[in-house]
Amino acid sequence: MARTFDKLAYNSLNDFVYGSAPNPVKCKNGMVIGGGEIYPELNFTLPPMEVNAGTMPEIKEIYSEMINGVLKRAKELYAPGLVVEFEMLPEMTLVPEWGIEISNLLRNAMSEYEAKYGLKSALRSTPGDVREFKRPPLMRSGEIFDNLLKTIEGSAKGGADFIAIESTGGKEIHDDALVNADLTKVIFALGIMGTRDMKFLWEHIVRISKENGAQAAGDTACGFANTAMVLAHKGFIPNVFAAVVRVASAARTLAAYEAGAVGPNKDCGYEGVYAKAIAGIPIAMEGKSAACAHLSAVGNIAAAVADLWSNESVTNVRLLSDIAPVVSIEQLIYDCRLMNVAKQKGYGITFRDLLADSDSKWDPQAYILRPDVVFDISKELVKAKTPFLRTKAGAKLAIDAIRKAVDNKEVFIAEREKNWLDIMDDQVAAIPDDEEKFWHELKGELELDKFIPSEYDLD
Repeated sequence: MARTFDKLAYNSLNDFVYGSAPNPVKCKNGMVIGGGEIYPELNFTLPPMEVNAGTMPEIKEIYSEMINGVLKRAKELYAPGLVVEFEMLPEMTLVPEWGIEISNLLRNAMSEYEAKYGLKSALRSTPGDVREFKRPPLMRSGEIFDNLLKTIEGSAKGGADFIAIESTGGKEIHDDALVNADLTKVIFALGIMGTRDMKFLWEHIVRISKENGAQAAGDTACGFANTAMVLAHKGFIPNVFAAVVRVASAARTLAAYEAGAVGPNKDCGYEGVYAKAIAGIPIAMEGKSAACAHLSAVGNIAAAVADLWSNESVTNVRLLSDIAPVVSIEQLIYDCRLMNVAKQKGYGITFRDLLADSDSKWDPQAYILRPDVVFDISKELVKAKTPFLRTKAGAKLAIDAIRKAVDNKEVFIAEREKNWLDIMDDQVAAIPDDEEKFWHELKGELELDKFIPSEYDLD
């Protein structure tokens, strides 16, 4: 069911807070995401090892150890509920039976704990977007695409509550555009290639999920905006550039909800705050408790309007206390417990603002996640008539918001980065509003052997 979002999902900034969403998602067991309470979402993965038919028995034992350890600790800490995300390694989607089998193993353990102890939980099954394994990628057909859909269908049939993905449409151009800090090509990759692929892919995911008893949850610009975040952290591109890419990626992530997805949005999609403001869907976010997976400048502010609080992912290594997934679920449960109590005592907005204020001035990537900034930018984003124009508008709005904040000393950026605001402004101003015109203007500058234009409805 195609949807169009032309106004905010909120009437007041005071309602834009963690744990609550205008369009909460109810699970089969009655657990509600975005219904007033923030829950932990745990993601775990294998230690470095081969994934093949010969290692599958050992792999299943490792996943069994992780899920049972996590559920046991959640029960001991009286968690009111939790979400577990199973992010499949590429081999587990390329061979659908492997991913489906582990997804079912996790769901069965979770159902057993619910039956025995009343511990409510939901499983997010996230197949890998293995379409990029063939170069240039076939995005809409072929054996790899068929195996992706089979994995989605099998996970849903096996009892997964939510289906998500980190889709990759547009990365063929976006990767080089990022390294070269080329905002023109970033906007082409996100706003034309990415949003067109999202529409196509999510129409399939929504249909398959509905037919097989699961809910289509959401996507993430992880391979785009998070790659920018990591490159900025390492000093390869400016922080202001990464911040602008984050807001520009919002239209791409929103395309899943336009295609009928319902949330919760995926944790590594920090641009999910814009999707929440516009579509009203619940979102997962990650911050300080995801330091086991990657470092960031958004450790506290990421939680300000989250409905699920995630660790991103942790490998199954043994620490002094227990295996790492058990340690992560404890950290997440305590974070959520504090946030929920603050809200119950009437301090939800105060706590949200403390989370935001503690981070927002130190990095433009944190600043553009401020609830008030998200609210203001989103009001303008919804005026754009197409996903492409929304992508272009997102970049311009982010540049303007950061420039104003720098002038007002609300965010600090390095002196060498200030001229990048002007560079990006000029790049956005030169992009035409017509998609086909933009494509034909840019065509000569693109490496056409890296992608298949027809896979994106480009001729």
